[in-house]
Amino acid sequence: MTAEKGILNHLFHLHENGTTVKTEFLAGITTFMTMAYILAVNPIILSATGMDKGAILTATALASCLGTVLMALFANYPFALAPGMGLNAFFAYTVVLQMGYSWETALSAVFVEGIIFIVLSLTNIREALFNAIPMTLKKAVSAGIGLFIALIGLFNAQVVVANAATKISLFSFKESLRSGNFHTVGITVVLSLLGVLFTAILMQRKVRGNILWGILFTWILGVICELTGLYVPDPAQHMFSVIPNFSAGAAAFTPSSMAPIFGKIDFTNMLTLDFFVVMFAFLFVDIFDTLGTLIGVSSKADMLDADGKLPRIKGALMADAVATTAGAVMGTSTVTTFVESATGVSEGGKTGLTAVFVALFFLLSLFLSPVFLAIPAFATAPALIIVGFLMLGAITGIEFNDLTESIPAYLTIIAMPFCYSVSEGISFGVISYVLINLLTGKREKISILMYVLAVLFICKYIFI
Repeated sequence: MTAEKGILNHLFHLHENGTTVKTEFLAGITTFMTMAYILAVNPIILSATGMDKGAILTATALASCLGTVLMALFANYPFALAPGMGLNAFFAYTVVLQMGYSWETALSAVFVEGIIFIVLSLTNIREALFNAIPMTLKKAVSAGIGLFIALIGLFNAQVVVANAATKISLFSFKESLRSGNFHTVGITVVLSLLGVLFTAILMQRKVRGNILWGILFTWILGVICELTGLYVPDPAQHMFSVIPNFSAGAAAFTPSSMAPIFGKIDFTNMLTLDFFVVMFAFLFVDIFDTLGTLIGVSSKADMLDADGKLPRIKGALMADAVATTAGAVMGTSTVTTFVESATGVSEGGKTGLTAVFVALFFLLSLFLSPVFLAIPAFATAPALIIVGFLMLGAITGIEFNDLTESIPAYLTIIAMPFCYSVSEGISFGVISYVLINLLTGKREKISILMYVLAVLFICKYIFI
């Protein structure tokens, strides 16, 4: 009896979902490699608060592993979880460094948020929020996330860069050559673009694992360029070596202790107004980031039913809630579902077995951190750009002849990349959908919960 017909098929219903262990494995490793950057970035961001960087790395890997396994067990979906980008920056730079709270207090706010999430998931409130969003907006969320993660990929590759005059602009090879910066940054832009081209060719030729092969191809080119001197790492510019560093010997394979940050929950300021504002901000952003990711990725994977509902969503939301609570105890910021899960879905991942493989790689990363930390952002950028293209296809399901549907969808789509936030895209979409339909006499299209959501989003902009 093959593995597919054995326990794995029984647990994850592989045959029923038209997938195999091999497909799920390729999807899992693809998802992991596109989000492995969190292992390097999260410690850098959170350590600005004074937290121990090594302990944060361990907490990040374990919280990601736990949350992703829970997603597999509770919902059987191919979605991966990890400490969310944006939320970790809010934790470190706003709550701790700007507002002056200790990182222990910030962790307690995340912990309380997680407890509230658990209650909301048990009472079906979060599921009701998901179901209340019209199908048009769900398709728009999928397309918007596509543009959003494509923009992330372009930034990671530095194809698109910050510019004081125009806010963002295309990378300048002329300026790079003139400043002598080409061998540090310019060459990685070239490698990323080659990675996009290589992945696109593999896709057209229907090569299995094309996104993963694109990542490996770009990384290997980076290694060759570093060995030959074409790529010169410069940590000051956040351009690091792409060759795994094993110089620490056995210590390189030993996870750091979480003792400095584990269980450091502080409820001293829990009854203050500022604490409530911080906790609510975490809560609000995480709810709609998670809902947006679930909507977008599940739409891409054709997991929504005829009514636009996601089966087993309660389990998915519960996994997110428990992971957030446990992550706070471990010592990391809010754990949430990652949009990079779309890369694994694009590789054919359809069940929780994909998530299990992602979780195993996070666990393995504790002992092979030099390897995983060497995966450069410019190597995973092609995957994000290509997946952005695949998710943008959802836009064809929007009825553009009906302006009460298409204008809110349009605002949802453009707000995600332009505001650099999934939750802001949902906010723009919900508010505009309610107002446009209300003021044009189409009140029957608006559910009570959509009215409530619109009011909450408006209040967020006024008070937070």
